[in-house]
Amino acid sequence: MQPRGSGSSSKLDRNEIEKSRRLQLKDLYSKLASLIPNQPSEEGLPLRDMLKQATKYVVELQQNVEELKQRKAALKGDEGGSKEERLLVLMVRNMGSTLEVNLSTGLDKEFKLHEVLSVLKEEGVEVVSASYTTVGNQIFYTIHAQLIRAVLLQL
Repeated sequence: MQPRGSGSSSKLDRNEIEKSRRLQLKDLYSKLASLIPNQPSEEGLPLRDMLKQATKYVVELQQNVEELKQRKAALKGDEGGSKEERLLVLMVRNMGSTLEVNLSTGLDKEFKLHEVLSVLKEEGVEVVSASYTTVGNQIFYTIHAQLIRAVLLQL
């Protein structure tokens, strides 16, 4: 026969274990939410919605990895395409109110960065920074831009 009170002790242990589990899950949900870009600022986003956003973001990352692998192979000449076909590569990433534009071109290709910057300005985008790096016979341009409020209202 069990001593009186031992049942309540195990119930307290189970309650403490459950409380610990809930706190651990809450901490993990917070960490997950911090890793997902463009999270709404409101607290208490339903778990279902957060998991949908996380899944969508992971799929986007997988697609980006595949695109980068293809780009790398193209730049190395592994795809069998002619040199002319690989001279200009453009990728635009929309990150909410900001854009990241990546361009790569060959050194022997005549390319005017100011024309790209003009097109961005005409489309209602304010360029925050632009930089380039030369690697081998390729030039890689990176442009960070902010969408102007009027453009955001149209979205």
